[in-house]
Amino acid sequence: MKAHTKETQSSITPLKSLQFLKEGNQRFQDNLKANRNLLEQVNDTSEGQFPFATILSCIDSRVSAELVFDQGLGDIFSVRIAGNFVNEDILGSMEFACKLAGTKLVVVLGHTSCGAIKGACDHARMGNLTALINKLEPAVAAVKEPKDEKVRNSKNLEFVDKVSEKNVHLTIENIRERSRILFDMEQNGEIKIIGAMYDITTGKVNFYE
Repeated sequence: MKAHTKETQSSITPLKSLQFLKEGNQRFQDNLKANRNLLEQVNDTSEGQFPFATILSCIDSRVSAELVFDQGLGDIFSVRIAGNFVNEDILGSMEFACKLAGTKLVVVLGHTSCGAIKGACDHARMGNLTALINKLEPAVAAVKEPKDEKVRNSKNLEFVDKVSEKNVHLTIENIRERSRILFDMEQNGEIKIIGAMYDITTGKVNFYE
């Protein structure tokens, strides 16, 4: 499998980009890999890159976007931060990826049993982590059930995963509200912004369509 070129990138639609990721995740689940020569792709991309998607995911060591979507060099931009939320720098990176580098799809990828989300559920406080946790706590507050504070914590994995899902949706709202460039591109059909959740027990990515 060759690296993408300007010609192949320009021919890809947002929906086709999504299909590429779905097919790649299915290969990952089936323990199959596309036939690609990574060293050849190093050479193919030495003078330019033409990725088709931008993935915002958590730093979790089990959730590498390149692996779970079975993608090679030059295929995707990968943005990683604990809790997969956005700030000014990440939004700027996404604007570069879509407006200047030509990606057609933005995916906000959360995952089950997320440690950062667990910290938010427990209202953890520790050094610089405190500021990060503060950015995730709106998702905790937005999940109304259960109401009993005794079970609204990291030990309740069902609650944790509900907060993770809500955090994905809130992050997408933030992208649209805080980036006029990405909002306009989506409105014009140039890109698609979508959320997804990776299941750490199965390797499956469920997209919120």
